[in-house]
Parts: sequence; C-alpha cells; structure tokens
Amino acid sequence: MADSIVTAENLVKRFDKLTAVDGVSFTIDEGEIFGFLGPNGAGKTTTISILSTYLEPTSGTATIDGFSVTGEAARVREIIGLVPQEIALYPTLTAIENLRFYGRMYNLGGAPLERRCREVLELVELWDRRDGRIDQFSGGMKRRINMGAGLLHHPRFLLLDEPTVGVDPQSREHIFDTIFKIRDSGTTILYTSHYMEEVELLCDNIAIMDKGRIVAAGTLKELLKLLGEGGVIELEISPPGCPVGLEEQVGAQTGVTSVRREEDRLLISSDNSARSLAPVMKVLEGRGCQVSNLELYTPNLEKLFIHLTGKELRE
Repeated sequence: MADSIVTAENLVKRFDKLTAVDGVSFTIDEGEIFGFLGPNGAGKTTTISILSTYLEPTSGTATIDGFSVTGEAARVREIIGLVPQEIALYPTLTAIENLRFYGRMYNLGGAPLERRCREVLELVELWDRRDGRIDQFSGGMKRRINMGAGLLHHPRFLLLDEPTVGVDPQSREHIFDTIFKIRDSGTTILYTSHYMEEVELLCDNIAIMDKGRIVAAGTLKELLKLLGEGGVIELEISPPGCPVGLEEQVGAQTGVTSVRREEDRLLISSDNSARSLAPVMKVLEGRGCQVSNLELYTPNLEKLFIHLTGKELRE
C-alpha cells in the first residue's frame, strides 16, 4: 500500500459570507494522479490555493509530505509545483527565457539550470521552439510551457489546475502524454477539471466536488457502482407531487438498489435495469403517476454527477 503524500482534514475557506470550501477531507497516495472533478465554482481552485500555500484555510489542516501548509509553508513550496489555470508567462520573453526566469526563482542557475530547461522543453516537446516568443505561440503551446515552468525544480507533488482550458485536441493529447511521463517519473499529481473524459482517462482516484464539498470519492469503478451494477432508470413523472412513500415502494421492487427523487424526476439504480423496469412502471401506474419521459443508461461520470447533485457539469 502506497504512503499518503497529501492529507487534508476538514478544510474550510470562507470569503465574507461565501463558503468556497466546506469541510473537505481527502488523502492522495504517492505516485498517483488524483482528480478533482466539478463545475467552475465548485471549490477546486480554492482547494489548490490552500494546498499551494497561496491561501490560508479558515479552519482545518493540510499536510504535504508531512509538512503543514500553514505552519511550514516554506518547506511545502520547496516540494510542490503549481501550474495555475491562468497562463503565468511573460509574453515578450522566449520560451527558454521564461523557464530561466522561473528556474532562478527556484534557486537554480548556471549549467544545472540550462540542462534542466532543455530537459523540460524536450519533455513538453518544444525544444525546437525554445527561442520563440510566448506571444507568438498557440494556446496549447503556452499551456505546455506553463506546465514546464512548474516542473523545473523536480517537484514531488504537482498541482495542475485545469491545464487544458481553451486548447485544441492535438495540444490536449500532448498535455496528456506529458502528464503520464511526469507521473511515471515519480511525481504525484493533483489534477482539476470539469471535463469528465479527462478525469476518466488520467486519474487513479477521483473526488467529485460541488458547492465546496466532496460529494463522492474513489476509483472510477467504485464511483460508478454508486449508480448500480446494471444501470439506471431515469423517469420524469407527473404530477410532481406524486404520492408520499413512492420512493420506498419503488425501492422494494426486483433489482432496485437505490431511488432518488428530485421534484418530477425519479433516478433509480438497479442491478438489472431491464428486469426492474416492468415492476417499477406497475408501481407508478398503481399510484396514479404519469411517465412523460423515460431513459435507461449505463453508469458514467456525467450521469453519476447528475445523480448526486441534480445538475449537469457546465462551464
């Protein structure tokens, strides 16, 4: 079993009346890619800002490699790399000039810095563009250099905050390849995104955030089990105020593992949705509920998020 490199316990961050992070707890094992999935405003970036020592939590604790992000912030900064959502590069400098600048901030210099700049530019596949100005680069190329700046000092823990926003599909593939290479070199990664397919592809463990809270966490397989092994029946029923106790009666039918009601919708998990459909429809008919829409689907992250929060992920 891998050791945990990151431990967060009951993190809370308030800005006046807004609670951006609301009791968040998780651990990240050394060598894994850990994903935060959620819509903009879910609290992902605020959590990253706490872990990177940029913000202090209102309450709660977090440690990275045993060092407190509040009490030992200087030690934490030595072992983490941060790739922010916004491009943090000087547009009139070249790619290698930007990396030299950031390298000096990490107390690198001379031949070791030049060697590391080359290694990083080769890693992100932009060594041949080292003398190009950033303001002449595509969005995807800027993202790759932005990532490279966070890697110069060989961080043990790398925080990637939505690194593919606004890039083309080819650049996304380059970024994904780079992330796997970073992971394979021994660096642990926290990856935030609101793109479900990215999290499915990249992450060993996933935490789904919404409204500042983690609403579910685990491996992809573990999370999808929350929807039932055999699929989901989603029904729109009318009138919305169908009889009290309907969920309990539906939940007692063959194969049904859970029932969630949201006004005029029933979300029914089942170990065999095809087998459960007929008895469920019989219950609804007997209780005087009309079905205006019916969907059967197999579990996926998007459906799980809707099941847990009642809304689709969106920018």
